[in-house]
Amino acid sequence: MQIKKIVNKQLGELLIERGIISRQQLDKALTVQKERGGLIGEVLVELGFAKEEDITQALTAQYGFPYLPLANYEINSEIIDIIPSRVARQYLLIPVDKVGNSLTLSMSNPLNVHAIEDVELLSGCSVQIFVSTLSDVKGAIEKYYKDKE
Repeated sequence: MQIKKIVNKQLGELLIERGIISRQQLDKALTVQKERGGLIGEVLVELGFAKEEDITQALTAQYGFPYLPLANYEINSEIIDIIPSRVARQYLLIPVDKVGNSLTLSMSNPLNVHAIEDVELLSGCSVQIFVSTLSDVKGAIEKYYKDKE
């Protein structure tokens, strides 16, 4: 499985173009990322240079994934049961809907092809991806999986 960019620019460049971060902030974040690892979007948020929503919106522009704010979204418990808690927590994703053989997931990192392939194997479904902020996904996991541990 391969995910194609629809805008052929790096995330940092998109954020600079949108006036969210400066070149200096990007350079600092890249240095921190080299030292500690992690995703550049998460590093930018951690350093206080960007908000989670900024990163999520840039990802939707970059790859064409639709954005789904999870806070006001109600998920049926039968849908939650499709993905075990440990998988949702490991990959930071949450199932939100299923129509026929198509399972809709919301993820903070929609580029994690390994997670998508694992969910497809586990569920026997083809997967459609939406993007949500990391805190939205973590909040939904806590809300829907707290009684399933």
